[in-house]
Amino acid sequence: MPLALLALTLAAFAIGTTEFVIVGLIPTIAGDLGVGLPSAGLLVSLYALGVAIGAPILSALTGRVPRKPLLVGLMALFTVGNVVAWMAPGYGTLVVARLLTGLAHGVFFSVGSIVATSLVPREKAARAIATMFSGMTVAFVTGIPLGTFIGQHFGWRMTFLAVAAFGVVALIGALALVPNNIPHATPAPLRRQMRVLLEPRLLLVYAMTAVGYGGSLIAFTFLAPILEDIAGFKPDMVGMVLLAYGVSVAIGNVWGGRLADRRGPVSALKIIFGLLAAVLLVLTFTAPSQPLVVLTVLAWGAVAFGNVPALQVYVVRQAEHVAPEATDVAAGFNISAFNLGVAGGSWAGAQVVSHFGLAHTPWIAALVTLGAFGLTVLAGRLDHRSASPRLAQA
Repeated sequence: MPLALLALTLAAFAIGTTEFVIVGLIPTIAGDLGVGLPSAGLLVSLYALGVAIGAPILSALTGRVPRKPLLVGLMALFTVGNVVAWMAPGYGTLVVARLLTGLAHGVFFSVGSIVATSLVPREKAARAIATMFSGMTVAFVTGIPLGTFIGQHFGWRMTFLAVAAFGVVALIGALALVPNNIPHATPAPLRRQMRVLLEPRLLLVYAMTAVGYGGSLIAFTFLAPILEDIAGFKPDMVGMVLLAYGVSVAIGNVWGGRLADRRGPVSALKIIFGLLAAVLLVLTFTAPSQPLVVLTVLAWGAVAFGNVPALQVYVVRQAEHVAPEATDVAAGFNISAFNLGVAGGSWAGAQVVSHFGLAHTPWIAALVTLGAFGLTVLAGRLDHRSASPRLAQA
């Protein structure tokens, strides 16, 4: 794998930390700012909305910008957003900071996915994307537990200052390691790029992404309260469980990339979505038991994000087939779909908590994830009817 992927991985680590570190801090932020758990949970949704808006629109508007300066600028915006969060005097400013940081996130993964696949042979595309996204899995292993520890002991604002420091490191990495001569196709006119939203096959992939990714977030957004209020863990132990979850995510991300390369994205997604739904259903029954909930969380991590490489490879392949002049924007809309899933999932989780209680989030998450499995089955059948051998092999 090229050295430039290391720079992308460094940036993904910083971004992954800031997106999901909030999960471990929701009880802390809620108590400090005097808001309820559902309102604190909306900080996950609002960040995701920033990503969803920023990915397609800014990807289109920056289509002519050389890739390296664009990546460096995005990391600068990301760092500024986290500094604003560090200085936030109240909930409203924190919301603005999360939206600002989300804008950088969306374009980064849109551009980064295309850059990653351009650096390797086609047969290694899923592994290249998995390598880049491994930065997010490392964030689960180290960044999120460390950020949770910092927030619980030194205040949640210090967590965002630490993440801003990660952003500076990632910015330096992009300057030092990303080559200047990254292949960069001239983008199509903006109107033509937006036409990817009229392509039924791409819309189906976006639905798979949003439903499959969002289903898990119904429960994951409130994992810390589940561990504290239902399993009975002390707050200091939540970070340790998140650490174990992150290790499992790291393994699952690598496994998911290899599975997609070996079996094809659709076949891999059927397996992953099926396993994810099963694990979430089991969590409903194991949540009250500390030993069993830890084992379930480990199994959850192994499949929770293994779908990312397959989904991103699949959307690029579909775009190359139906909208080859707008693959960057098509990939950007898939990043939007990921984060619409995060926003919708965390919002839905907040509604479940408000109206039914924490204990009901896992089985509802499992039910939604089964919907993604059904969409994947439909996509596979349509591919086999397609005249394109490449898609039929998926």
